[in-house]
Amino acid sequence: MSGTRAPGWPEGLTAKIAAEVRERFGTPCYVYDRAALEAAVRRALAFPAPYGFTLRYAMKANPSHGILAIFRDLGLHVDASSDFEVERALRAGFQPQRVQLTSQTPSRRLAEHLRRGILFNACSLHQLEEFGRVAAGGELSVRMNPGLGSGSTKRTNTGGPASSFGIWHEYLGEVKAVAARYRLRITRLHTHIGSGTDPEVWKRAARMTLDIAAQLGDVGTVNLGGGFKVGRMPEEPSVDLADVGAHVRLELEGFRERDGRALRLELEPGTLLVANAGAIVASCIDVVDTGGDGYLFAKLDAGMPEVTRPSLYGAQHPIDVLAEGREQAAVVFVGPCCESGDILTPAPGDPEALAPRWVPRPRIGDLVVVGGAGAYCAAMATINYNSYPQAPEVMLEPDGQLTLLRRRQSPEQVWQNEV
Repeated sequence: MSGTRAPGWPEGLTAKIAAEVRERFGTPCYVYDRAALEAAVRRALAFPAPYGFTLRYAMKANPSHGILAIFRDLGLHVDASSDFEVERALRAGFQPQRVQLTSQTPSRRLAEHLRRGILFNACSLHQLEEFGRVAAGGELSVRMNPGLGSGSTKRTNTGGPASSFGIWHEYLGEVKAVAARYRLRITRLHTHIGSGTDPEVWKRAARMTLDIAAQLGDVGTVNLGGGFKVGRMPEEPSVDLADVGAHVRLELEGFRERDGRALRLELEPGTLLVANAGAIVASCIDVVDTGGDGYLFAKLDAGMPEVTRPSLYGAQHPIDVLAEGREQAAVVFVGPCCESGDILTPAPGDPEALAPRWVPRPRIGDLVVVGGAGAYCAAMATINYNSYPQAPEVMLEPDGQLTLLRRRQSPEQVWQNEV
């Protein structure tokens, strides 16, 4: 790689490996680094929970079977966001009791999930009622909105009055009434405030969550969600997990002194575990400019069909042109789609503004790597827009070997369900 390696680069992805990726699998192609994935899990498992700890992977970040298999073997549990994710987790070999469904929409297969042993997290009063009708006398988790949110953008904030996630904290009385009506035991309490880095916000969120737990006498486990901010760019902050952990530990210990309950802690990170363990290997397919007072554009064969985050909310990803000894230039990187929003280098937090990057002046045919692509890229891409096929995924092993996880979609597969 040229220049200084950004935090979003998988350590093992060298220029030589990137060239091999293009030769064997073509571009664009996702590359995940097994060593980086395992290291991220080890760091998260060291979170200081005084009364027991469960690390539950938010699989929506990246539900690739290859990544799920690694996390399964490391002993992680899974948080699934839909009936379909439940099936993918089971297919990846997770035991049902290690899978929890936390869905925005009511499950269409709730009774079936419960028979198989899937855990359920009610995210609305309606979902709680449905669980009661299906499993009266059972036990479950409830997701509460504690009234506080955090996020690097408004679209990554999942708490507070502007968020529809969870049951608003002022409706706790109704939660207890429904539970009493169906003889339900609420043994797990879940909150999730979004993606931020401020440990003071986490401290406040933990305290607010524990205040709710104090009113639910059967709760033995609190899940503080995920959303740990990960800096993909050198100037972006990352959450200090040790600092957050110290605050949360004090809150749990204080709760035990006040209430007598030693609560088990769950966290369910997604980005934290996978974001900087992935990258997209792409090719520069064209170079254009808009004159001396305009911009220099590098058109890549990767864009919205592989990574939508920049277009969606101005997210930043490190980008490098693999060319040594070439003059630097201010470059705006764009994707292949016939769409003005297919921009890979928007201004931070502003998808409608351009922010050129200083990189080796690109030429047609250059290899280009987009970093920080392990989370919410393959899982959240606009595949098949302009009929572009879904890109393949490969795993980079510690010995430098590349293992295919998912083939490139064929053109016929794009339209195979049309009748």
